[in-house]
Amino acid sequence: MGLAQYADDGLFSPRKFAETLRTTSEEIARSAGLGKDAVQRKERIRSDRTQRRLREVAEIINKLEPRFGSALMAYAWYRSEPLPGFSGLTAMQLVRDGRAGEVLDYIDAVDAGVYA
Repeated sequence: MGLAQYADDGLFSPRKFAETLRTTSEEIARSAGLGKDAVQRKERIRSDRTQRRLREVAEIINKLEPRFGSALMAYAWYRSEPLPGFSGLTAMQLVRDGRAGEVLDYIDAVDAGVYA
């Protein structure tokens, strides 16, 4: 469906993430490495840090959705599948540590057949 499924009025919306991924806004915050306030207080939702983290999660799930057939399955992979070469960390753990770029690079490498 694309990145627009996670946006509302030009911003990434924790509520839209939660609806699409059948979870709570608090769980979305935790999955992105954000505090609960970051997804509950309007000014915090608009902050650069919150929007950047939500964008990173959206980019990863969007890139994986065609492979898994749904955003929900891509989100399950994001949260639970340890990535080879990252000491058993999941994509979620890497994003929470500020390493979303490495996750996107890993996905691109897999798609290119580097880890096939």
